[in-house]
Amino acid sequence: MVKMYGIPNCDTIKKARLWLKTHDILYDFHNYKKEGIDAELLRAWCKPVAWEVLLNRSGLTWRKLADDQKVGVDQDKAIALMCENPSMIKRPVLVVDGHIEVGFSVQRYSELFN
Repeated sequence: MVKMYGIPNCDTIKKARLWLKTHDILYDFHNYKKEGIDAELLRAWCKPVAWEVLLNRSGLTWRKLADDQKVGVDQDKAIALMCENPSMIKRPVLVVDGHIEVGFSVQRYSELFN
């Protein structure tokens, strides 16, 4: 089972979806904008993947935060921020048989599916 989490109009998501389609890999897509994200799922992802990897600090959503919201970020605060602003989650998050891959790389996707 393969599931991708992200936002459909994100360029990185488009590249990852095209790669999966080109390689005939079926997947379910979870749209953060329509479906949101659950804090418990984010906590589960933070076990194998550090929250620092999941939290996209280079994106526009992060940069638009007030300075006081960016101070003292720990896992709990990061999860709360990502629940409030799912576009703050690095994209895509791909779950393949329990493995969590954050971001898109042709090399990593090739390794995962070969």
